[in-house]
Amino acid sequence: MKVICKLALSLILLAIFASAQEITVAAAADMSAALPELVAAYTKKTGQVVKLSFGASGNLTNQIRNGAPFDLFFSADEQYPQQLIAEGLASKDTLYRYAIGRLVLWVPNESPLDLSKLGMQALLDPSVKKISIANPATAPYGRAAEATLRHFGIYDQISSRLVVGENVAQAAQFVESGNAQAGLLALSHALAPAMKNKGRYWTVPLDAYPTLNQAAVVLSRSKQQDAARRFLEFLRSPEATSLLTSYGFSLPAEKR
Repeated sequence: MKVICKLALSLILLAIFASAQEITVAAAADMSAALPELVAAYTKKTGQVVKLSFGASGNLTNQIRNGAPFDLFFSADEQYPQQLIAEGLASKDTLYRYAIGRLVLWVPNESPLDLSKLGMQALLDPSVKKISIANPATAPYGRAAEATLRHFGIYDQISSRLVVGENVAQAAQFVESGNAQAGLLALSHALAPAMKNKGRYWTVPLDAYPTLNQAAVVLSRSKQQDAARRFLEFLRSPEATSLLTSYGFSLPAEKR
């Protein structure tokens, strides 16, 4: 009986400790498929509870400025964490460039477009009535999409057909649901289980848009600094980097 009581007490204390150490991560929407898997692996290994809040990197940055109780920030553009560091809202020594994102042109399986042959010119086809992108004002993938359209000289021709999502995950939902016939999306969404069998994609050349250097940082207001830093350290592990590459992310040659 004493052994059972001690075991029960240990489990209760462990639960209380895990709850006290709960951390909340604000993350760019392109991580909406990969990050839950990373968290599941980390929680299984450590017992750490990690909550996730996804959105456009620019919107999340403003939420942090307004006092949102996040512990960690994963941005699709490292300029946002750098801004927070400059404003005293994030710890400079924790800044870590964890991946380089890729942009793709995605169409559903039933589309008649031959992306391998046409590339970005496929968007000029009359069958493409709507094209989904993320909001360029707040989403790095939206800015990359707009830059790509201008790079290929077709922005003015197709701008009236753009359907703008709040973030790149919503842009993916638009084209997946049929509300758009094509979308400029994160490669991580094209490879996600929910979408990889529903369509096909063409990878946009890297010289068509600014590099999507993605970076994470621990926030200064976090009350769980040690726990947040431990999760960020996990991102450097072979297990984590292998999962990120499986979602199409490239690993930076120089990690911060």
